Amino acid sequence: MNTDKIIRQYLSGQSAEGYRVFGAHPVRKYEQDGIEFRVYAPYAADMKLVGDFNNWEGWQMNRHADGTWTIFCRDLPFGSLYKYRTVTQTGNVVDRADPFAFYSELRPSSASRVWDIGTYEWHDDAWMAERGKDYKRYNSPISIYEVHAGSWRREEQDKENAPTAEEREFGRMLTYRELADQLIPYVKEQGFSHIELMPLNEHPFDGSWGYQATGYFSATSRYGEPEGLMELIDRCHQAHIGVILDVVPLHFVTDFFGLHQFDGGFVYESANEADRYTEWGSVLFDYTKPHVLSFMKSSFDFWINYYHIDGLRYDAVSQLIYRNGNPDERENDAGMWFMRNTNYYLQQTYPDVLLIAEDSSNYLKVTAPPQYGGLGFDYKWDLGWMNDTLEYLSLHPNDRYHARHLLMFSMAYFYNDLFILPLSHDEVVHGKHTIVDKMWGDYEQKFSQTRLLYLYMCAHPGKVLNFMGNEMAEFREWDEKKALGWNLMTYPMHDSFNHFCRDLQKIGGTYRALYDTEYDPRAFRWLNTPGSPQTVFAFARRSADGQQTMICVMNFGLHPVHVNLPELGGSWTELINTDDSCYSGSGVTNEKSTGGQVKLAPLSGSLLVIA
Repeated sequence: MNTDKIIRQYLSGQSAEGYRVFGAHPVRKYEQDGIEFRVYAPYAADMKLVGDFNNWEGWQMNRHADGTWTIFCRDLPFGSLYKYRTVTQTGNVVDRADPFAFYSELRPSSASRVWDIGTYEWHDDAWMAERGKDYKRYNSPISIYEVHAGSWRREEQDKENAPTAEEREFGRMLTYRELADQLIPYVKEQGFSHIELMPLNEHPFDGSWGYQATGYFSATSRYGEPEGLMELIDRCHQAHIGVILDVVPLHFVTDFFGLHQFDGGFVYESANEADRYTEWGSVLFDYTKPHVLSFMKSSFDFWINYYHIDGLRYDAVSQLIYRNGNPDERENDAGMWFMRNTNYYLQQTYPDVLLIAEDSSNYLKVTAPPQYGGLGFDYKWDLGWMNDTLEYLSLHPNDRYHARHLLMFSMAYFYNDLFILPLSHDEVVHGKHTIVDKMWGDYEQKFSQTRLLYLYMCAHPGKVLNFMGNEMAEFREWDEKKALGWNLMTYPMHDSFNHFCRDLQKIGGTYRALYDTEYDPRAFRWLNTPGSPQTVFAFARRSADGQQTMICVMNFGLHPVHVNLPELGGSWTELINTDDSCYSGSGVTNEKSTGGQVKLAPLSGSLLVIA
């Protein structure tokens, strides 16, 4: 390894391998084994290494002309705690965590740990080889289960001996290995193809959900050591489940043990105060600085390399496109350059890793390649579809007659980008109500419409994402301190709803017309429903070979209807009906084909396949 070359490339914005030289690494020097520490702190007046191995007293580090500081230490055991004691130009002394630490002390403590990150033995060769064949899965089904590791489930504890008040009240978070034991069988049973993990980079405050980070190379110690996370991902792969990781390239926390004013200067953020802070009180990365570009690019490369991550979901992309995320302000040129540069590198280096944008803007070509003026993502969240659809379903059915555009507008722009349809964690917190509780009506009507929503989501073009708990129709808003309401599955209405979701997943992964032409505008068309009220919708999807046609028919009104569809012809089969009694519906279904007419109960829908 050419250390000097990597450092030069890192400082000039050309490296995705900063983690190979910065941080704490086992090396052999002067014919002795030890740990070499290296940190970039160009504005520091002095730098010492402090840790539990020297009683936090400090060992002098060596300064180099390129702004890096190094020290070689013999006989340091893995797991040792350390920080960099930084003396600023103004004489302030602050102990800093290592920006390139591979493992960290459990919060609220904040020291870094010396760790040998490369010792885990992987068993996912078959998955990795198969992943390389399908690349971006544009013509394959993708159904994503979004998970917050700390609140999917919790273990009850002896309340008298629990270490914290939160654990006494809500139970203990599962470890990575416990998640592997419990989450993987559940995801397989539910029929999801991927798990998306909310940020697992180290972060000080549980309530930030990981979106305000301190450790961009450090898997959070809340759930165990790095090898535990590697085992979780490895076992997912052995079960043929992909793993997508949320990453946060926009901002970091202001806590002074982290990146904020790291060496007394502005290493990672702008020196201009007006360009430094977000609306959330966090600090913006300054991508006009080449080494910051290398820092984040190296972080992404690290997660893919060492953790075998199958996809990265970028948070808050609209803020990287526009200043303050506001399309009325100027474009964020540095943020755009970061995305194009990084995504081009990742596409060329890891062509089978998915790159997903959580973007609320209307910016075009988010999923076009950088060489054609795009941002280089493979998929973009369709937040317009989510907002319009949930708004439509919140309306009284009598008010839906004049709101057809809310349900149909998504297809007017759908082929501008490559979309994922998301019902994410952001939609079930902060007083927004859960998905089922957003629906208009009484208890049973809410369930009827939520089943109808998921039928529409399954049949609509695009990959799909659901946050944990959506599949069991949670009424309680998500709280990161509490486990999901697993007792809901003892109630017939919730249990039958989950049964419906599982059946939909099987259909979505089985019938080619629902996935192999998702991004081909020739394979979708709205259908006329002569004589039906304005709350009735129908559309058709066909497979790439033209041999399979699916029709989705939906009644968002309060009265039963018989929908006339000349396209049906004579022979067709109803695959699923949201009003089926096995899903706690009233039992109005279409057991046999009846020419070109489909009967639907109020607030119900049907998915048909033409034989």
